[in-house]
Amino acid sequence: MSDLPYRPNVGALLFNPAGLVLVARRADLPNAEGAAGGWQLPQGGMDEGEDPKVAVFREMKEEIGTDNAEILAEHPEWLHYDLPAQLIGKALGGKYRGQTQKWYALRFLGQDAEIRLDLDPHPEFDAWRWARLSELPALAVPFKREIYVALVKEFARFAG
Repeated sequence: MSDLPYRPNVGALLFNPAGLVLVARRADLPNAEGAAGGWQLPQGGMDEGEDPKVAVFREMKEEIGTDNAEILAEHPEWLHYDLPAQLIGKALGGKYRGQTQKWYALRFLGQDAEIRLDLDPHPEFDAWRWARLSELPALAVPFKREIYVALVKEFARFAG
């Protein structure tokens, strides 16, 4: 596993005016309403040489149908996670040991109707909702939980 690289990735904490964060339910886990990992933050891989700030807006547009937002802050560090052993060679195209992620807090400037999960021909998500920032760690799969804890701490000042 240690021979495999980390996949470069960006993630978005999209805050609405009330200080709630957008979470979306993974389309491949439609019955995971309350299960850890069923709901997550928008995130995705970066293209070769792509600037992380450009990538986060591209990923939001692809995954949630809108990039109508402004960056409030970026996490000062790249955060990373390792996949569990049973997912090595299967998840992330089998080419990575996990992901290294640059996370951003963004303010949503639009209306809820702009959030469209059905614009991509292969949508990653099938539902979305606004959640309290403090809910995030409980929503994360165990191997991503430390990242969500770090995000709650770093971006608490934007929560309502």
